[in-house]
Amino acid sequence: MHSQKKKIVTKFGGSSLANAEQFRKVKDIIGRNPARIYVVPSAPGRRFSGDDKVTDLLYRCYNLCREHQDFEETFDKIRARYQEIASELELTVDLDRELNHIHDKIAGGADADYCASRGEYLNGLLLADFLSWRFMDAEKVIFFKGDGTFDSEKTNVVMMALLADEQPTVVPGFYGVKPDGRVHTFSRGGSDITGAIVARAVSADAYENWTDVSGFLMADPRIVSNPREISRITYAELRELSYMGATVLHEDAMFPVHKVGIPTVILNTNHPEHPGTLISLTLPTDPVEPTITGVAGHQGFSVVAIEKAMMNSEIGFGRKVLQIFEECNISFEHMPSGIDSLSVVVSGEALAPHREEIVRRIAEEVAPDTLTIHDHMSIIATVGRGMVNNCGTAARLFSAMSRNGINVRMIDQGSSELSIIVGVDDADFEKTIRAIYAEFVG
Repeated sequence: MHSQKKKIVTKFGGSSLANAEQFRKVKDIIGRNPARIYVVPSAPGRRFSGDDKVTDLLYRCYNLCREHQDFEETFDKIRARYQEIASELELTVDLDRELNHIHDKIAGGADADYCASRGEYLNGLLLADFLSWRFMDAEKVIFFKGDGTFDSEKTNVVMMALLADEQPTVVPGFYGVKPDGRVHTFSRGGSDITGAIVARAVSADAYENWTDVSGFLMADPRIVSNPREISRITYAELRELSYMGATVLHEDAMFPVHKVGIPTVILNTNHPEHPGTLISLTLPTDPVEPTITGVAGHQGFSVVAIEKAMMNSEIGFGRKVLQIFEECNISFEHMPSGIDSLSVVVSGEALAPHREEIVRRIAEEVAPDTLTIHDHMSIIATVGRGMVNNCGTAARLFSAMSRNGINVRMIDQGSSELSIIVGVDDADFEKTIRAIYAEFVG
């Protein structure tokens, strides 16, 4: 029988658990809502500018050991970080035994994944002790296949069974175990992913991701001064924005909760009263909110533009072109096309070493009338669920660019109607983002 009690999974990032003071903030936040019964901690982050993240120190220990150099000084820094937290919080966990065991494993040649994962493991032990909660090692509930890919179904079945008693539990983020018993880590945003996996397994009512920012902003604050906060966003909009460079949460971390429709909230450990940003499957279009949800982009693209008369009637034309890029191990970002033209947008850096080969092979295999490559292009996505219901959104966007003297080099509107993508010269990148933001937000 399904529990009627509300369940919230909380994930706390490295800055949220960097020292004893931050641990106290976390305990206070958890204590404010009895539904917060599952916690996923990261390893301690930086306490101040120039400080080391514990995970970086652990990687350093691994590299020093691999190069047969002394890692004692680096490991002593790690030991001091955890001992300081344990001492200030008067914890009872046998930290020395754990640290000595990890030290000996590193000295014995433990691999990089094991070394890096110990930051979360130790922080999980400390947090469980501080909260007087159950500690559940991620090795017991997060599984990877032999090739290192995440085994989502096995993980979900095992975790669901072990957490079904709804006992308050700490599950460290970032790592799990392979079939051979070796520790394996997620590649990026590891603790975010673990938190989302736990939320899915326990059918949580919400997944709270606590960090050091108060949710998402509508634009990069390094480009737009004081951009507005995004109070609500859909998973689809977030995917568009994060793909285009908006950081806070890695898109892989969204999939487990997106799949089952669990809402996610991005919150600030240092300002817990701030409502943050709610991410959910669907949201109504709010007439009070701006038409757009956000604007983000990347620089440094190249556009391979191909023109050929009657291209549209030549079966397999697009496949042949894309196969050339695939065989050079280059993924394409966008592919706007017309009746007699096809443009392939790729990373300029990825294209550079294969440039001559790609030009030669396209000429040989599809015999285009013209083939040109335009470099130094930026791609900017203007994203918003409100755009589809607002007539003239595209006209406003291009008028704003025109008024600011920005030349549009490419236009690509996604079939989802959630985003309008424009290509401009790298030199106009920041000016374009500011122009679009000013037009729709002010």
